[in-house]
Amino acid sequence: MTFPLGGDLPVNRVGYGAMRLCAQPGNFGRFPDWEAGKRLLRRAVELGVNFIDTAHAYGPSCNEELIGEALTPYPAGLVIATKGGVEKTAPDKVFPDGRPETIRRRCEESLRLLRVQRIDLYQLHRPDPNVPFADSVGAIAELRLEGKVRHVGLSNVTVAQIEEARGIVPIASVQNRYNLLERADDPAVDYCAVHGIAYLPWGPLAAKPFAPDAPLARTHGALAWLLRRSPNIIVIPGTTSLAHLEENVRAGRLMLSDEEFAAISANNA
Repeated sequence: MTFPLGGDLPVNRVGYGAMRLCAQPGNFGRFPDWEAGKRLLRRAVELGVNFIDTAHAYGPSCNEELIGEALTPYPAGLVIATKGGVEKTAPDKVFPDGRPETIRRRCEESLRLLRVQRIDLYQLHRPDPNVPFADSVGAIAELRLEGKVRHVGLSNVTVAQIEEARGIVPIASVQNRYNLLERADDPAVDYCAVHGIAYLPWGPLAAKPFAPDAPLARTHGALAWLLRRSPNIIVIPGTTSLAHLEENVRAGRLMLSDEEFAAISANNA
């Protein structure tokens, strides 16, 4: 199962979210077993993952550094997505900074750390209430015109904000919180599907285990539900475990029938 990100990048619909490859708590600091992190990233690619999502705020910066070190030279077809617009100065100090100058500086840092000439997908991590939304999006649009960004994405946005951004620059993806247990973003999922925009649900497993007696409650069942929910959804579960990584990838081969999808939807509403 693939989706044409931005209309020209075919990506497998089970990707990998790299956020967990940082120190804990708070995804702050370098991943303590750097070599194991590199092995996990390389294994993801071996399993067919060709979409990896990261952000400046993960670490900050060291998550991008790990990906660049582990995977360059990047194999053909591997798509790396990152984000700017959020700053992290401590595990519990995270705040938006959508000023155009900050977005430009962080994008250029990401280019260096990821070891690329152009970022496949650069996403505004979060709207900044102190900066006009159009200014933040416009900064990424300028980076796209300069050839530093191939496609533009948004994260943590409303449908109205997606529409506003589309008036400035083509939008290839939206990354909002959405999962089997949290479906308030249904309108955005459907809006993106209609307009050919990839939808990347963060928190795809609700950051907690499902009830053991729920239908197909195992992790891969919850991911399969998302894949069945809409053809524009690309799941990006994160893990530091090779076994869990392989289980997540197997979700892409679990095809839910209409009856199974309806039952899971009703029982977890």
